[in-house]
Amino acid sequence: MSEYFSLSDCDVIGFDLDHTLCRYHLKETSRLIYESFTRYLVEHKDYDKDLLTLTPATWDFCFKGLVVDLEDGNLVKLAEDGTVLRGEGLDSKYYFYDNYFDLPGALLCGRVVDMLRKRGNEVNSDFWKDMVAAIDHNYNTSAFKEDAGWYFPSVKRDPGRYLQPCSESVKTWLRSMKSAGKVLLLITSSHSDYCRLICDQILGKDWEELFDIIITNALKPGFFSLVPQQRPFRTLVNDVEESEGLPSLDKPGWYSQGNWPHLHQLLKTMTGNPEPKVVYFGDSMRSDMFPANMFGKWETVMIVEEMEGEGVPRSDAAETYEAQVEPQEKKGKFEDQGMKAPSAPSEQWGSYFVDTHKTPGGDEESQKLTWCCHSIHKYSTMAIPSVESIADLPLDYKFPRFSPNKPCTTGYYPRPPDSLLKKCQSQSS
Repeated sequence: MSEYFSLSDCDVIGFDLDHTLCRYHLKETSRLIYESFTRYLVEHKDYDKDLLTLTPATWDFCFKGLVVDLEDGNLVKLAEDGTVLRGEGLDSKYYFYDNYFDLPGALLCGRVVDMLRKRGNEVNSDFWKDMVAAIDHNYNTSAFKEDAGWYFPSVKRDPGRYLQPCSESVKTWLRSMKSAGKVLLLITSSHSDYCRLICDQILGKDWEELFDIIITNALKPGFFSLVPQQRPFRTLVNDVEESEGLPSLDKPGWYSQGNWPHLHQLLKTMTGNPEPKVVYFGDSMRSDMFPANMFGKWETVMIVEEMEGEGVPRSDAAETYEAQVEPQEKKGKFEDQGMKAPSAPSEQWGSYFVDTHKTPGGDEESQKLTWCCHSIHKYSTMAIPSVESIADLPLDYKFPRFSPNKPCTTGYYPRPPDSLLKKCQSQSS
């Protein structure tokens, strides 16, 4: 395999939507998600109203990459070899918080467990059933149309408060790839109605022209791992899925659900290549990177906003565009309140990429890659903080790819995060 990766070598370029093509205002969105989940617990499951009250400092607990033990509610941070870096040990059943949509649930989970323990109540898996019910109430596929829950109604009322429009450079980049003969895919687990709202907001009303194939309610990672009979493609009529699944995928268009093998057959026809080379951009290890890499054998580019929290600058285009479109009075709203950005390092949990591991006796310390960082290196071709960071580069730009034979700083563009640079420097000194 080549040391370098280039978009010009790919026949097909695919994108996840949420937190990939669409960046969210993370502070606003995190507050909304937390309040949506919590209001369900308070109003439907009789949980304490105090859960709705948060201090800005509480948000330091909100950290991507934590694992929750479903039996006793303990949250832990893992090293690349499974060693517990922070928190207490795991039981056999656990859940991995790996994206910003469920991340505020980690904070809520921690607060619920603390509340139960302070009251002397037993902590068991029942609390997790309530958490899942809160998630389903706000995110299920009919919630958008029915204005159910609190999440979708809030985003529909004021999409600009939560969604960041794509810069002109990203729109030009997408058009240039299509003009160069690339097949462009959009594969999202969001339902068609929410996808349309997002794309109208971030790309403009003509956004469908940018993509050859649009797949919504893809139910990743099952999209990649399940066989066609388990997850057939379905057509949509007024955002309602047809009950009869398609026996195959014969032409480009907008579809729902689906599976990788049928998509692969269509891509072979569209590209004229018996083994089309596909790259997929996404933000989730569980839903995007691992399954696309392992089942689809696709190249994968992981969006890691945490890079910006560790010294990696935002692109000039993104900075300029955000300054133009974001009202000045909205800027700094949460900075004034002291709320930590969910993508920033945490006082309690440390860095997303590297952490200090102490021996059981506490006598020795060593720097270890986190499980999240190790997974990025193993299942991703490269990592970037946002699509904006590469949108102004020529399509034949050669990016160094992750490799077990290269330093752990190789594979990040435009540069590695601070904690990885420090780790490499300490090893070489």
